[in-house]
Amino acid sequence: MPSYVIVEKCDGCKGQDKTACMYICPNDLMLLDKDGSMGYGAMKAFNRDVSMCWECYNCVKICPQQAIDIRGYADFMPLGGSVVPLRGSDSIMWTVKFRDGNVKRFKFPIRTTAEGSADPMGGFPVGDGDIKSANLMTEPASCGADVLPTR
Repeated sequence: MPSYVIVEKCDGCKGQDKTACMYICPNDLMLLDKDGSMGYGAMKAFNRDVSMCWECYNCVKICPQQAIDIRGYADFMPLGGSVVPLRGSDSIMWTVKFRDGNVKRFKFPIRTTAEGSADPMGGFPVGDGDIKSANLMTEPASCGADVLPTR
C-alpha cells in the first residue's frame, strides 16, 4: 500500500527546507516541490517512486497535516475504505473507516520509556573497542557467556 500525498492538505511543513516526511522516509522517496516545477504545486511534498515504497507508513504517521494517505490493497482495505493515523505524544490512534460506514479505532503506545531515556547498550557493558575483534559491541556479555569461542 504505497503512500501518496493529498496536495490539498499538504503545506510543505510550513516552508522548511526538509519536510517531516522527507526526514522520516527510510528509502528517501519523499521530496518537496519547492517552486511547483514538478507539477505537484509549490511547497507540496510528493512520493517520487511509489513502486519503491517500503510501505512502512512512517510518512503517514509523522505528517502533521495528515496529508499523506495510503492506497489500500483489496484484501486489506476494500474499495472506499480508509485508514487514518492520529499521532499523539504517547500513542497512535488508527481509525479504520469501512465503506459500509463502520468505524473502528485502535490505539497503540509509541514509547515504553521516557523520551531520551533509552539506553542504547541495553545495560550491557561495552566491548573492548578492538575493531579487529570478531565480537559485536556488547559481546560476550549479551550472549550470556564469559568468553565466546574463537577459530
